[in-house]
Amino acid sequence: MAINKNHEFDDLDGIKCSVVEKNINRPRAEFLKNLLQKNGFTVVIIPSPPAKVAVAKPAAEGEGGVQSTEQVPTAIPTFTLGVTDLTFNPTNAIFGRLLKTNTGHI
Repeated sequence: MAINKNHEFDDLDGIKCSVVEKNINRPRAEFLKNLLQKNGFTVVIIPSPPAKVAVAKPAAEGEGGVQSTEQVPTAIPTFTLGVTDLTFNPTNAIFGRLLKTNTGHI
């Protein structure tokens, strides 16, 4: 359990990890994976559980409402990304300017 909300831990694929971000799309996950690996971190990415969808109550038979046959769109797959270094804090890494890009810029 984290001391504060900004430094979370979780078991990702059976590995204790410091969570960097949750519910991110594939391009963001790939970007962060490349950035963190260039900075020497071991990255673990797992699919996030699907979000709960609110189901509309069907109209009662006595009511003259029109029933909707609208299909629920499929959810975009999201991911949870973490690093195996439990001392890694994403907030401190950003504000402390600890991460470098591929070209060496901070």
